[in-house]
Amino acid sequence: MRPVHLLFLSVILALAGGLHWAASAYFKTQEIEKAAARLTLYRSTLETELRHFAHLPFLLSLDPVVARALEFGESEALDYRLARFSQSAGLDAIFLMDGTGLTIAASNARGARSFKGQNYAYRPYFQAALNGELGEFYGIGTTTGIPGYFYAMEVRVPQADTTGVVAIKIDLSRMQDDWQASGERILLANADGVVLLASDPAWRYKTLSPLSDAQSNRIIASRQFGSEDLQPLDWTPDPIEKTVRIGTEDLLYLRTADLPNSWSLHFFVSDNQVAARAWLVSGTFLTFVLLSFSGFQVSRLRRVKTALRTSVREEAALRLANERLAIEIEDRRTAEQTLKKTQDELERAGRLAALGQLASSVTHELGQPIAAMRNQLAASEMTVGPTPLNDKMQGLVARMENITRQLKFFSRKGRDSLEEFDLVDAVQGGLELLQPTIEARDAEVAFAPPKEDLRLVANKLRIEQMITNIVRNALDAVEEAAERRVVITTGGTTQDVWCDVADTGHGLGDKTLDDLREPFATTRESGQGMGLGLTISAGIIADHNGTITAVDRPEGGAVFHIRLPRHGMETT
Repeated sequence: MRPVHLLFLSVILALAGGLHWAASAYFKTQEIEKAAARLTLYRSTLETELRHFAHLPFLLSLDPVVARALEFGESEALDYRLARFSQSAGLDAIFLMDGTGLTIAASNARGARSFKGQNYAYRPYFQAALNGELGEFYGIGTTTGIPGYFYAMEVRVPQADTTGVVAIKIDLSRMQDDWQASGERILLANADGVVLLASDPAWRYKTLSPLSDAQSNRIIASRQFGSEDLQPLDWTPDPIEKTVRIGTEDLLYLRTADLPNSWSLHFFVSDNQVAARAWLVSGTFLTFVLLSFSGFQVSRLRRVKTALRTSVREEAALRLANERLAIEIEDRRTAEQTLKKTQDELERAGRLAALGQLASSVTHELGQPIAAMRNQLAASEMTVGPTPLNDKMQGLVARMENITRQLKFFSRKGRDSLEEFDLVDAVQGGLELLQPTIEARDAEVAFAPPKEDLRLVANKLRIEQMITNIVRNALDAVEEAAERRVVITTGGTTQDVWCDVADTGHGLGDKTLDDLREPFATTRESGQGMGLGLTISAGIIADHNGTITAVDRPEGGAVFHIRLPRHGMETT
């Protein structure tokens, strides 16, 4: 890109960024003004609700029926009278307490959670009223468990020198329900910073800041919030920027503390519309710039179009020639790969053929000497008795027999014995042969025979030999593992059957299946095997027109997958 183009792009992006910032500030101011108007309305509604009944305790303190009940203890008539007042005024409760805080009359005297008989001397509104003040208090009812706002006023009976307190309880939950129904976000907190009401129930009884010990002790003494935990609210306000983060959400934020009892009202507004409008303005600007630039480019392209036509035709001819050349190169590469694969297979077949002849000669020549050595060792043991030398020689002879046995298996083909059998029977036959090895490895072999038909026509003995070799390799792989487990799974389709052998061993590592199929490729100790098991098994599978694959398991170990056609060999 040319420097002039970079300069032009930088100027456009700078203008767009500045426009976006200015639009954001403008629309944010608009949203804050709307929020301020809504906050003023909510503050007025709350003040009206709180002050609507502030005079009622004073009027009740002058009621002769209230004074008579306080003086003579006659509460039944007052219970009925208070119930009527409470119902007509829409109050949660009205109740009268004597000088000790014991409730002697209540509007809910006939209810299941009556205040009557309860002592509320610990409540701050009772203590303030006895001091001649108008008691005001918000808290959760210790009797009903329902929060409310309490007003209380002292009642005096001069002729009897008796003092009591009459109190009312206002239910503010309807206001909270209105907040929730409006869909707006708002909360009311008291002077201690405890959330009293909130449009989001999760905010209720959270604290705007951690409480001091003195605040906590005072709240506990007055039982203001019952058993609520009063954990801090997950929020980070920024009054200067008028924003707040609540949880993971960023919002616009306004508050007012111009409320009774030093309460504060907090109002939150999503800034989604601010961002959307700002992006719309900057997007419109960029769209206009893009359309102008597009118009310029269209006129420029028209001048270039004629010159391009000739070069397009020449390029098309050159592309066609390149495509033909690419096809020829790909065909030659494929032929070379096929030739190399064929050469590798021929070399492998030649090595296996020579190895088969060598194995047949070695097993034939070594069979009688090894047998004679075993007989001589047996005779020596019978005459002389067991000796450390005899035991060592017996182990060496056993190793030699194990090696010649593997060579004998490798030299056999066994094409002349075909029969129809179930793959499950072959697996179980192989596991029976390997039972001593399984116990010696202290391994777990899991095999759940399926209910489906897995019959195939093949040389059963050689299939058992192949499965035995594969499972033995898996047992060898888990010998040093923390978890020694081998899982065998079988299945089939209409055309073939398959068997998976998975282990928890060391896996294939950096070796491939072709590496492991090479004769004498083994990771076992000298004398414990010649590395012919997988080579023999691969030959058996190939003779039956099957396939074998191996991959590492994600959780560790390897899995060998053998697939055999149901009719993989023609019966002779």
